[in-house]
Amino acid sequence: GLRASSPVGSTSFVGRLCACASLRAVVFLAPPAGISSKRLPIARNCADSLCLPAMERTGVELAVGLVVGAVAVMIMNPANFSFSGLASMAALLLLVGPMAWKGLRLTLTFVSSLSKSKKHDKIDGYNNQYDNSKSANDRNKDYAKLVDSYYDLATEFYEWGWGTSFHFADRREGETFQQSILRHEYFLAGRMNISKGTTVLDCGCGIGGPARNIARFTGANIKAITINQFQVNRGNAISVREGIRDQVELIQGDFMKLPFEDNSFDAVYAIESTCHAPDRSGVYGEIMRVLKPGGVFACYEWCLTDKYDAKDERHRKLKRDIEVGDGLPDLVHTSVCTKALKDAGFEVSEARDFMQDGHLGSGGEPWYTPLTA
Repeated sequence: GLRASSPVGSTSFVGRLCACASLRAVVFLAPPAGISSKRLPIARNCADSLCLPAMERTGVELAVGLVVGAVAVMIMNPANFSFSGLASMAALLLLVGPMAWKGLRLTLTFVSSLSKSKKHDKIDGYNNQYDNSKSANDRNKDYAKLVDSYYDLATEFYEWGWGTSFHFADRREGETFQQSILRHEYFLAGRMNISKGTTVLDCGCGIGGPARNIARFTGANIKAITINQFQVNRGNAISVREGIRDQVELIQGDFMKLPFEDNSFDAVYAIESTCHAPDRSGVYGEIMRVLKPGGVFACYEWCLTDKYDAKDERHRKLKRDIEVGDGLPDLVHTSVCTKALKDAGFEVSEARDFMQDGHLGSGGEPWYTPLTA
């Protein structure tokens, strides 16, 4: 993680930065080549993607579960059908039915949206960014189109299979997937010392899952920026539905040219987003500009570690697969990020890899656990 501090109110202030889940190590922490390191949850909070009020959803889910279960029992074993057996099945379906109904609704919504999508023609253009004729410098020059195209294609898949918080988290012993995501976000909020009324910027927000969670947890007012208009529309719609639109606003914009006045925010955070920037000093400089004197910048970042060997073919392939799979122009070493922070005017007071802290416990999983069937 990274942490930085500055004297409050100085004319040439430096903010404070803490990337409290660390500069993300890629090589030796990556999955096998060609496999995403995002792990699909066994259970997740699906309410974000449902349109029915909570009580109405519950009633429908239970009714559908009971009806489907009863019919299944009668079809499979009509001779042994009994009302006592049905009662036992009903009790089981009271637990299983809601999850099955939620999953079915999510999948149908996702497939319907995908079938109507007009984004499929962007796939070839995105893939062409990574053919052998294009270098990291080429992708850096065209970063805005690259990242926008990536999230046009990936956003609905992410939400369907992962949730509304598009980031990783280590899962510690006894935690569910959703608990690990929330703990990861709340920890970052704590390191920024934000509270009710604090003005915060989420720099690279996806569809705003972390912004909504942090706003609810702290009472802060959050502006959230993403380069992708589809994400803005989706995120603001969710915020309205969840009754938190007065605290969280998604805005379309480029974090290399933030559309805010100088000294606008008490704190800024970025969760696995500034790795999309073509120039770390540039994006950190913009963050510095919009921070108030004495402000805080906290960041979770993807980086290469000292273990990366550019001469190792497997390492190079892992690096490239992650760049292609996550819409990244180029992955850089941790030292590049810490130097860029200093060049931007930050005083770095904390920089570490959280995976070295040993918090997982015997039943936990690291953030880079490969997705498995």
